[in-house]
Formats: sequence, C-alpha cells, structure tokens
Amino acid sequence: MRLLMLGGTGFVGGATVSEALDRGWSVTVFNRGRHGAPPVGVRRLVGDRLTPDGLGALADGEWDVVVDTWDGAPRAAGQVARLLTGRIGHYVYVSSGSVYAPPVPAGVTEGDPVVEADPEATEGDYPQLKAGAERALREVLGDRVLLARAGLILGPGEDIGRLPWWLGRIARGGEVLAPGPADLPVQYIDVRDLAAYLLDSGAARRGGPVNVVGRPGSATFGELLAACLDATGADARLRWVDPERILAAGVVPWNDLPIWIPPNHEWRWLQQKDVTRAYADGLRCRPLTETVADTWSWLRGVGQVPSRAGRPPRPPVGLDPYREAALLATLPG
Repeated sequence: MRLLMLGGTGFVGGATVSEALDRGWSVTVFNRGRHGAPPVGVRRLVGDRLTPDGLGALADGEWDVVVDTWDGAPRAAGQVARLLTGRIGHYVYVSSGSVYAPPVPAGVTEGDPVVEADPEATEGDYPQLKAGAERALREVLGDRVLLARAGLILGPGEDIGRLPWWLGRIARGGEVLAPGPADLPVQYIDVRDLAAYLLDSGAARRGGPVNVVGRPGSATFGELLAACLDATGADARLRWVDPERILAAGVVPWNDLPIWIPPNHEWRWLQQKDVTRAYADGLRCRPLTETVADTWSWLRGVGQVPSRAGRPPRPPVGLDPYREAALLATLPG
C-alpha cells in the first residue's frame, strides 16, 4: 500500500507514519519541512498549502490512501482534494468531536448535527475549521473520504501535555489534588490505536463520519491516576476532593486539571460519545496501563512535551503548584 501523509511530523501524523512503516507500506509525507525529519525510508515532499503554488510537489504521483490531519482553512483542504482526486484510492481526514453543535447530548452519534461551517472559509474557530474541512472534502470526494472524529488522544508523543502533566505532577510526589469522583469514567484513545484504525479504514475504503475513541467507561479517573503512580513509582499521595469544592475554587475542568470533566458539566459529553460504528469497523484499544507506562517512558526520554508541529503554541495545561497547594490547604484534614 502507498500512503500519502499530509503532515507527518506531529503527534497523530508521526504515529500514523510509524504504523504504516511497521506494516511495510510505502510512505510519502507532504509538509513544510520545518519540524524535524521523517524516518528513514520515508519520501518527503515539501510545500505549503497556504502559499501560491504551494501544492506543486503534489502535482504528480499516485497513492492508495491519504491521511490528513489539517486543522486550518477549509478552503485549503478542498484544494488538496481537488488536486489529488483522480490519483488516490481513499482519503482519511482526522477530524474532531468538537464539530458537534451545542448543546451536545451525552452519547452523541455521527448523525447528530454539527456546527455551521463554510467549506470555502479561510479562518474560524477550531470547530468551524474542522467542520468546514469535512464539508469541503465531502463536496469533492463524497464517500471516498472517512471523517474520523477523534476524541481525547493520549500516548507517546502527545504535544498538548494532558497525560504528561499528570505524570509529571505525580512524579514530583507529595499530596496530589485528585479530582473526584474516583469512579468517573474516562473516554480516550491511544494515538497508536487511532493510527491503526485510520490505516485500516483507508485500506478498507470506509466513508462518512465516525467517532473514533475508546468505549465510555473503559477506564476511570481513579484507574488513570493509579496507573500514573505505578508508572512513575513516585511517593505521592492522592487526596480525592469532591468536584463541587474544586469547581467552587474556580478550577477549570480539562484545562487546569487535564482530562477531568466532572459529572453534569456542560463538557461532559466529550467523554460520552457513542462509538458503535468504530468498534463495528474493528477498532481495538490497548489497556490504559500500557498507554500510561509507554507515555512515561517516552517523556523521560525526551525531557519535555514537544512543540506542536506546524501549529501556534498553546497555553500550558495544568494547575499551578502554588494554586494546588493553596486549595489543598483550605480543605478539612
């Protein structure tokens, strides 16, 4: 199989390239050439979708599967699709569950409405950009494109730092603010399992939208933090605190305490997506303990969370240590 990876040096793109090489596929990447070198054996084409004549490197060539992680202007996604349409077998677009229009119900399915978005737009917020790119690609490719609406992605190479923050916090030891309840279900996917699903779906020529994330409740927040304790071997003590106390202190779920979204919160649907189709397609997800242990091993090797390939910096996630200590000090012993 011949893969064209649009991107290929970031979190999801890098994992997809590695998975394709492990399968013995022929791999070509197309990117701006500014964020590291591709692995040995990978052909790199250099270009920039947002510049005049920036797609020249893609003027020739044929591929069985295209995987695209683009989160910029929808118009640029459509331009790439029109250029490639007669020379590819199938297109896989890594979209996001963020495309669903609020208020989003728990158990959201692929048939629920998405935000209004213009396929010819050149700017917008993240949901509009992803939804607009979905529309642009569908207009050109129809059922020849899979819209993989990914959920929370964890694993080695994570460039946002959600799981790395928890690993680093627990590795520091001491009393750790653990947001309750401990049995709160967590829904996520290991980036390597996502990559395998993307390639399987491209090879099988599956089309249309699909929520790509693990089953709701396959792990709990308590199990996540316990896995961090085991992986780091740290002398840390989890202090479980009711979500009402945490929210009353102004702590923001997902950002201040990464991954955590408490019961009944407006964002809770992010970890309650219906994944019937993905599992019917053959999605397989590894155990949480493997994801956490491998992420800790990777993080110790690289030393810090890497920058996001081709994307502007994001504000760091995670609660400031002084703020965490101050909050713990206000709680009864």
